[in-house]
This record gives sequence, structure tokens and C-alpha cells, in this order.
Amino acid sequence: MRLPWRRLLAALSLATAMAVAPTAAATASAGSAPSSGWNNFSCRPSAQHPRPVVLVHGTLGNGTDNWLVFAPYLVQRGYCVFSFDYGMLPGESLFGGLGPITDSAQQLSDFTDRVLAATGASKVDMVGHSQGGMMPRYYLRFLGGAAKVNTLVGLAPDSHGTTLSGLTKLLPYFPGAADLLESHAPGLTDQVVGSPFQQKLNAGGDTEPGVHYTVISTIYDEVATPYTTQALSGPNVHNVVLQDLCPVDVSEHVAIGLTDRIAFHEAANALDPAHATPTTCLSAFS
Repeated sequence: MRLPWRRLLAALSLATAMAVAPTAAATASAGSAPSSGWNNFSCRPSAQHPRPVVLVHGTLGNGTDNWLVFAPYLVQRGYCVFSFDYGMLPGESLFGGLGPITDSAQQLSDFTDRVLAATGASKVDMVGHSQGGMMPRYYLRFLGGAAKVNTLVGLAPDSHGTTLSGLTKLLPYFPGAADLLESHAPGLTDQVVGSPFQQKLNAGGDTEPGVHYTVISTIYDEVATPYTTQALSGPNVHNVVLQDLCPVDVSEHVAIGLTDRIAFHEAANALDPAHATPTTCLSAFS
């Protein structure tokens, strides 16, 4: 898997991208679930897990590659699991999250309605990585999603925007770079700290009544920075840092969403708090 810094530095030198969650390298086609049991619209939620789980990928990800490990992890635990592609630019089929986040939130709304109609559930739970942990909050606040979502779990979400380890401050030194990004990849500029989108999203507080929030962060995050800004404030919020659960866990921004079973265990606790078990280093083997 290509490390995010390579993409980010190359993109900055060309002034064409500001990636917030690079996708894992995989051979599965975007938008389709492999033989893993997820995106099965015949699935009916059980009494133990009455809400389907909608997975929301990160920037430069898609609904398959981002969840090749986590989706089967949840399916094996008895959940109905669904994922989708959002924010795809015209002609793009692999790297999502680049379109305007307001449009992406509408796509999330449409997909959630489809999942609810197919499963007969009254609400869903959501787990999102990076942009996928932040964008749903727009859906909850402005598109009526709070009435349809019980729990939102963010894996390294850029909850209040990102400085990209300070790289966003370099944009003024590249004439025309900000305008180029805004016109060709608005989903990136929407995520910069202080952007108009971020100001609208975070005005008036972080949370919506009735929704439960969990944010799982890593101190080694080099993309959604500073990592401390990922935390949310408000009722029904649980903020946790991965290294407080397992001090030797060195997952950074990409790994926490793609492969880290310690983070996955804590996310599963948030989805089913009545049967939660302590998350420790041993959770990597559970």
C-alpha cells in the first residue's frame, strides 16, 4: 500500500490534490462487495443486532476497498452491513470523496433510505473513516439524518477539518493551487480547517439530540491533524485514543480504518454497548 505522504507530497508539488484518506490497494472492483456477505440487500437484522450498519469510506477511497477487513469483521458478528461509493468525480470509479461534501451527504441520505427500505429497520448505525466519519454529521444536521441514525462511529474523522500536518498552510505559496483544488476537487478544500463548509458544519455544536457518537483516534495520525481536533463535544459522546487502549498500537490514519482490529473492536463496542467488552491489545486477536 502506498503511504499517504508519498501521495500528499506529490500532489502538493503538482498543486492538484490534498488527500485526506488514501485507499488501500486492492483488486476488488469499486462499489461491489466481494464474497464477504456485505451489501446483501436480502439481509434482515436480528434481534441482537436490530440496526443495519452503513459504512462510509474516506477520501480517495471507495465502498469496497476501504472495508475489505472491517465489513467481514462485522458480518461475522451477525450484522447486516452495507457500503457505497460517494463523491466520485465524472469518469472516476475508484477514488471517491472528491466531490462537494454537501452532495456526498445527499448521496449518503439516499443510500440510507435504500438500506432502511430493504431491511425494514427504523434506524441504521454508521461507521465512517476519515471524511466518512465527518461527512455524516452534515447528513444528521441538515438532511434529516438524526431521525434515522442511532450511532455514528468515526475512525480518525477530520471532525473539525484538518491542517494536513501543516501542509494546508503552504497553499498560498502555490499561486492558483487553492482555486484549482476548489474547481476540480471541492471535497478536499471542504476539509481544510476554517473552510466555509467546516464553519457551517461546526457552528452551534458538534452533536444532534438522540444520536450516540464515538470517535476513535490515533496519536500517529498524519492526515487528520492535529489528532486532538477529531474529538467531539456534546451529550452522548465517547472520545477514545487508540493508544489509551493499547499503548503499543502504532496505527496511523490509514491503518486505523483499514486493518486495525483493536480499533474495530472498540467500534463494535459502540455498535452494541450492552455487550461491550474491554478493548485491549489482545483485541487484535479476538
